Amino acid sequence: MLRAPELLAVLKTRGETVATVESLTGGLLCASLTDVPGASQVVRGGVVAYTLDAKRDVVAVDPDILREHGAVSAQAATALADRILAIFGSTWAVSTTGVAGPAEQEGKPAGTVFIGLAGPHREVLALHLEGDRYDVRHQTCEAAVELLLRAVEYEREAVSLE
Repeated sequence: MLRAPELLAVLKTRGETVATVESLTGGLLCASLTDVPGASQVVRGGVVAYTLDAKRDVVAVDPDILREHGAVSAQAATALADRILAIFGSTWAVSTTGVAGPAEQEGKPAGTVFIGLAGPHREVLALHLEGDRYDVRHQTCEAAVELLLRAVEYEREAVSLE
């Protein structure tokens, strides 16, 4: 179950914002966040960078990262999240990149997913998901929301311990 309402409530309480940059999810992650009433107070924006060219030319990911590691990599997910954080000036940024299927891409099988997180806490999550395109895309959105929710909760606990 997508916990977007819970995530946005926590971000709003903390006065924090989020932006997304998506490849395999094609805007589904940002749409799931903006489906929540009041999302405009938290969601700064999102970019769908579906092609390699868009990742390089629109989001300005270093071409060397894409050439050396490919678009379906932890390095690309990290670079996408870092760039979108800078572009939108949000507190947090989440990226999704991978192979929704049915065919492999860059020699990686369908279900290979990387989710990047940038902000006060940085992380990249590597997943191998099962199912068809629909399943992989929706599971990726769920995992991205969970990753950010855990990071925000971790940061909240770290602040309260100081």
